[in-house]
Amino acid sequence: MNSSQRNITVVGAGAIGGLIAARLARAQSSANPSGANINVLARGAHLEAIRRDGLTILEDPENGMRYTARVNATDNAAELGAQDIVFVCLKGQALVQAAASLAPLVGPHTHIVSAMNGVPWWFLANASGAHAGGDNRHLESVDPGGVVSAALPPARASGCVVHLSSSIAAPGVIRKGKGNLLIVGGAAPHTAARAKDACALLAQAGFDVQATGQIQHEIWAKLWGNMTMNPISALTRSTADVILDDPLTASLVKTIMAEARAIGEALGIGLAMTIEERNAITRKLGAFKTSMLQDVEAGRTLEVEALLGAPYELAQRAGVAAPSLGMLYGLARQLDANLEAARRAA
Repeated sequence: MNSSQRNITVVGAGAIGGLIAARLARAQSSANPSGANINVLARGAHLEAIRRDGLTILEDPENGMRYTARVNATDNAAELGAQDIVFVCLKGQALVQAAASLAPLVGPHTHIVSAMNGVPWWFLANASGAHAGGDNRHLESVDPGGVVSAALPPARASGCVVHLSSSIAAPGVIRKGKGNLLIVGGAAPHTAARAKDACALLAQAGFDVQATGQIQHEIWAKLWGNMTMNPISALTRSTADVILDDPLTASLVKTIMAEARAIGEALGIGLAMTIEERNAITRKLGAFKTSMLQDVEAGRTLEVEALLGAPYELAQRAGVAAPSLGMLYGLARQLDANLEAARRAA
């Protein structure tokens, strides 16, 4: 191994992480063979397939656009050591469980880039006013006991908001869906330069990349739709179009979105769209199943805390009334607990 090469690890080689890892590896091998070592942290059958066959990406299989990238795959972060860049592509609940094991990846100069749904553990890293300083920047909902921050320091973080769809077609095989946009920005001003470096790396890998100096705003804007459609669909088993066509569930969506707008404004985050404009975007997607509904059907744990728990915690801190958000959070939390109990009993 060339010691001058950059070491890059993608934590979670699933639908998004697998796509990022494969594209990074392909770009490095074709454009700059000595540029970086690409590693992935995975587990189970997915890990075995990647080790055996590489990561296969179905970009446009009908037109023969598929490729296989070779990456170094492991389930042990200690084997990799300190990295130059770590892309965190886990769901929030999985990150809490895995956080302590990821500490070996972080050295004095490691840059951490989270590509996750919902509110990340570092969201208040650049907070001011009442949220500035010490424990005020800690979100218990997504960083219980500070376990994530201890392993992945918020001061080293940038965020990546993913605007594309992707899915695991089979172990070691990722099917690319619609969209190609990644929005990247530093969690705080001092990580802005590192964020620009990540932008360049991802652009070289074939993504449409947009740099931003307000990554928290971009996260909140995406969350604004996800925090309603995902949990309501999981509870009702309905597709998004059905939720918006029913006047009662549509009214609940609008009420929670109004509460979320107020929470954002209390944090200094303004949303340019109206509620109607945001829901019009959702309607264009048609009768789709949200990721949380897919998780319910597949028997996986749900992203309750990142999508609902953290916004509710922020509302309480800011003194913003959010009764409908709290109600939906409570229902989704019970659903997740009951699903977990059923899995354990099976």
